[in-house]
Amino acid sequence: MSRSIFEEVSETQKPTAVPGGVSGGRGRGRALVRAWLMALFALVVVMIAVGGLTRLTDSGLSITEWAPLSGAIPPLSAEAWDAEFDAYRAIPEYQLQNQGMSLAEFKVIYWWEWGHRQLGRVIGLVWALGFVGLLATRNVPTGWPGRLLLLGGLGGLQGAIGWWMVSSGLEAGMLDVASYRLAIHLGLAFLILALIAWYVMALGRDEAALMQARRSGDKRLKGMATGVLHLTFLQILIGALVAGIDAGRNFIDWPLMAGGFTPPDMWVLEPVWRNLFENDGTVQFFHRIVGYLLFIFGVVVWWMARRSALVATKRAFDWMAVMLLGQMVLGIITVMHSSPWYLAILHQFGAVVLVVLVLRARFLSLYPLPQSVRGAGA
Repeated sequence: MSRSIFEEVSETQKPTAVPGGVSGGRGRGRALVRAWLMALFALVVVMIAVGGLTRLTDSGLSITEWAPLSGAIPPLSAEAWDAEFDAYRAIPEYQLQNQGMSLAEFKVIYWWEWGHRQLGRVIGLVWALGFVGLLATRNVPTGWPGRLLLLGGLGGLQGAIGWWMVSSGLEAGMLDVASYRLAIHLGLAFLILALIAWYVMALGRDEAALMQARRSGDKRLKGMATGVLHLTFLQILIGALVAGIDAGRNFIDWPLMAGGFTPPDMWVLEPVWRNLFENDGTVQFFHRIVGYLLFIFGVVVWWMARRSALVATKRAFDWMAVMLLGQMVLGIITVMHSSPWYLAILHQFGAVVLVVLVLRARFLSLYPLPQSVRGAGA
């Protein structure tokens, strides 16, 4: 049977007859792992924000090599700084866009990118020390080592994809990284964030409580929340394409685009598929359309959730709907102001909040909280 990465208890899982087996791993171990994951979650949120600022300040190509270990040490002498600056002056971004940049100006963008990479190293170290320490002290609950190892593997993959992304911007004629690689990089960051959030929710209750709660779960509502989650991820990927080509700084009228429903020259590039990645009007148009679809579908799901007798589940969908509205309004304001960095980052942070709230609604659909008879009438 295929199984979602966001599932915790298989539908075919049977309670074990071994005393305490169902609740194996409850208590101290689950609390420690949960606290560690919450720290990782906070670091990943900061990483997404720093990555966004690195992109908005055009700092991502300031370091022209991938040195996972030696790169942790920044230039410490004038000669080292000159060598880094010389490497940057050899790439197209400097030659075609930043010709004449001073060393002092270069240091500003260098520190942004160095900080971005350094934070990635910190996250990797926190994961490694936590994982090894929890295993060594036997505090990892039964069935969880594989899940936690998956997070580490995805983190390592994220580092490799980060360099794959940066390397595209070093090629002849490139002023920025390839937008599709930026979308993959950001998408993986949100996948890691979503997995951590789901694991934190699952560890908030022991296995016995989760198995009991699942009997009262609403599979239909869970399926619809899954649809909202998938559409949200698609919108995030398209948003990364918008950021990758600065598409949010053009076509600042709303609800029209340059006075029409569709932007002019929407399919002007050849071959035609290039417009989906490189045409700022086309990319922004699809970002708008998917945003409308996400909001409409989210409202339908919220309306369906209002029929639930489970108060906590219903409230979770209320908050999801509130954030959907807020994120859409914020996106409109951002583009109408030509995407200044502070609104762009706030919009990106809104995507983080929205993903977490959709996940929470999905989780409570699958594993509703226990409720008294009095609570059912709320």
